[in-house]
This record gives sequence, structure tokens and C-alpha cells, in this order.
Amino acid sequence: MPNRMTAALRIAASLALLIAAPAHAQVGHRPGSSPYRDIRKGHTVTASFGQFGGSGGRFEIGPHDGPVYGLRYDIRTGSTIQIGLGVARADLERLIVDPFVELANRVSGPVDQTVTFVETNLQLNVTGGKSWRRLAPFIGTGAGLTLPSGTPADTSQFEFGRKIYLAPYIGLRVFVTDRLSLRGEARAAFVKLRYPSTFEAEPVLEPGDPPTSSNAVIPDGRTNEWTTASWLSIGLAYAFSP
Repeated sequence: MPNRMTAALRIAASLALLIAAPAHAQVGHRPGSSPYRDIRKGHTVTASFGQFGGSGGRFEIGPHDGPVYGLRYDIRTGSTIQIGLGVARADLERLIVDPFVELANRVSGPVDQTVTFVETNLQLNVTGGKSWRRLAPFIGTGAGLTLPSGTPADTSQFEFGRKIYLAPYIGLRVFVTDRLSLRGEARAAFVKLRYPSTFEAEPVLEPGDPPTSSNAVIPDGRTNEWTTASWLSIGLAYAFSP
């Protein structure tokens, strides 16, 4: 009797294994058909081109609205957390506000001004070290310094100057091959403008009558302003091992 019971248990176990085998085979994907692919670990260099937007603040004298192009160097590109360095140059334009002249002649331009952006950035790769059907979305933020060219035509004492900026972003990498990928990115760049004391003075050629009537550029004392600019770009990236 014990031998019969042992044989029956063996047969039942064999049947259970036969039933479980097909079900196990259906779980997940075969390596060749999986939509997930490992992203090459190492470093990436990206060349990008895009458009910088914004309004330049309430007086439109901050540089804005023009093409921007740059280079970006990233490490840990096959990991969840990615770190990068970037430099970009934008050919922008701006108005000039002259606080010393008649109101009819106060605003002139636009004039050209180039701005170089130097930054570090921290990126979160949403799908970690893998792409899904060759797609890899990400979010991140950049923080850096602006290096603008001069504008000799502006004698108002306003200078855009070297400013710290923040630029949170969201985007997508599309892998063409193991090494080559396209990178699309949408940013919002935040920078603080500071207006000179000349903007609070009455124009010599057409003074107002404070406090009831003022012809100053800024009659309300608001000499600081945060501005936001859109920053859209697309790039071609090449991955390599160090």
C-alpha cells in the first residue's frame, strides 16, 4: 500500500509540472521579443538645436526669442539617475528703454544680444536603465549661469549681466541604434531681472509731477522681476564607454 501511494504521489507531481510548464512559459517575454532593451552604460555627447522664447519681462528688455544651439555631456546614461554638463549659445533680441528722454522716444529696438548658458543638470530616467520600444522618457532640472554679450546702444544703465538660472525640463530619448539616439526636450527657464535706479527717476526731458503723476519707467518701486522663458530643443546623441 505505501508503494502504491508513493507511485500515485509521483504521478500527481509529474502532472502538476506538466500543467505548470506552459503557464510559466507565458509569463514575461522571450529575450528576442521583449519591448525592453538595456541602455548602453557609460557617457553620452549630445549636439542640440532649438528655440528660446519668453517675453523679456514687462519692458521686454531681457534677451529673449531666438535660436539656441549647444553641446551636452552626460554620465551614467544607462542608470536611473543621470548627471550632465551643458553649454548653449542663444542669438536673442531685446528692446531698449531710455529713462532720460521724452516718452514718445522711450522705447527703441529690437537689438541683438547673444547669451551663453553654462549649466549642470540632474536627470531622472523614468524607465531606469532600459528603453521601452526604443523610447526612454525623462524629467530633470538644470541650474547654471548666463554669460551675455554687451549692448553698447543701451545707455540706461540696465544690464542683463551674469545671472543664475533654473531650468526644469521634461523630454524623451528615441534610440535609433545602441549608440545613437534622438533627444527631444521642453524646458522652462527662470531668471531674475534687476532694473537700475534710473528707471525710478523722472525723465529730464519730460518729467512728471509725483506723486500724483509720474513719468518714471518704474513709478511703483518694483525693481526686481522673475521672468520665464520656454526653451525647446532636439538633439542627436552618441553614447560611448569611457
